Amino acid sequence: MKKRVIATALVAAMLIGTVFSASGCSSEPNDGKTHITMLQYKPEAVKAFEKMEEEFNATHDDIVLTIESPNDAMTVLKTRFIKEDAPDIIGIGGDVNFSNFVDAEMLMDISDFEGLSLIKQAYKDIDKNLEFVPTEGVFAVPYVANAAGVLYNREMFKDNGWEIPTTWDEFMDLCETIEKSGQQPLYFGFKDVWTCLAPWNALACDLAPADVCRQVNKGETKFIDEYGEVAEKMLELLEHAQKDPFAYNYNDACTAFANGESAMYTIGSYAVPQIQSVNPDMDIDSFVMPGCDNAEDNVLNSGVDLQFCVTNDCENKEAAYEVLSFLLEDSTIQTYLDDQNAVPCKDKEFELSPALDGMLDYINEGKMTDYQDHYYPSEMAVDAQIQTFLIDGSVEKFLNKFDTDWLRYNRDIIRKVQEYEAGGNK
Repeated sequence: MKKRVIATALVAAMLIGTVFSASGCSSEPNDGKTHITMLQYKPEAVKAFEKMEEEFNATHDDIVLTIESPNDAMTVLKTRFIKEDAPDIIGIGGDVNFSNFVDAEMLMDISDFEGLSLIKQAYKDIDKNLEFVPTEGVFAVPYVANAAGVLYNREMFKDNGWEIPTTWDEFMDLCETIEKSGQQPLYFGFKDVWTCLAPWNALACDLAPADVCRQVNKGETKFIDEYGEVAEKMLELLEHAQKDPFAYNYNDACTAFANGESAMYTIGSYAVPQIQSVNPDMDIDSFVMPGCDNAEDNVLNSGVDLQFCVTNDCENKEAAYEVLSFLLEDSTIQTYLDDQNAVPCKDKEFELSPALDGMLDYINEGKMTDYQDHYYPSEMAVDAQIQTFLIDGSVEKFLNKFDTDWLRYNRDIIRKVQEYEAGGNK
């Protein structure tokens, strides 16, 4: 079968160099009930999912839901696809893994799932844009998102009379004002390379086209022509960092911010639980990264952090849809929001964390753009490239390498996109 050949080849390529063993298919209990298995990739949300599983099973007599939350879930999932032991539902992020699964025809078209009508169009659009080439169908239910920009110490701002910046010049002026007061504007944990992506993504969604990766794949532009201002402003941010930001990791930065060692922290809303584990009483708010010269041009950096897909191997579509409907109930979503400080993709008002107050207008208006790194191949290690660039300081060297590596690691996708654009897949 073509689908299975493509899928197996794809996943095998993803797992090159990985040594992993997984148990094979387990027999379904002969209890007259329909058993649905979900594998989700967020181990930090295990407690929330345990509660969801318990509540679903307590309210459904004919369906038994089992939710698995393994460490290194994507490796486990890819291995299970190879072994043809796919779960019925997967909970994954809206990123390049999702793009690969759609491309390999591993996911069921769920266009007929009525719950899709409850989801904000902005998040459905974000998912659709992740497809390498336009593909007929809908393959995920966006569940929750996160928001990245600038967290700030609300009490510190109030005590000092600092105003929230809405343009880049105002942001840089604020950093200088904070420094003159003898306090630290920004703190970074750039020892952990992935943290370099947080300000990068937030600036890129302001300053580069939302579909820049697709434009590059089409051969219409290059990153060196689109990312120059993003790179330059990353270096400007670094001028207002603590001494040697590459010596401190994510936990160090969260702890420092929690202890009032900086007024601001350029990171996503996902960091708030970690920060408040150090200082539960800290009054945190956030604002959208003001990367533009015109405040009206700023957009919120928000992507789908968790979405649910039904695999093509699921034999009980109606039962899987029943699970998805349960997950979209208001009380179930609120359980997750309370646990993970997330942003709901469902188009309805929920009780959100006060740390999102400064982003609510953007969230409610749907004025948002996906994380650029959701389109980057993991093999390219863009986070490490950004870290190296920030240490080295050469924008031209960094972006030339970015373009070269993009062609190297995306050649098959580029070929597919250009064939589609030429009419080869129409």
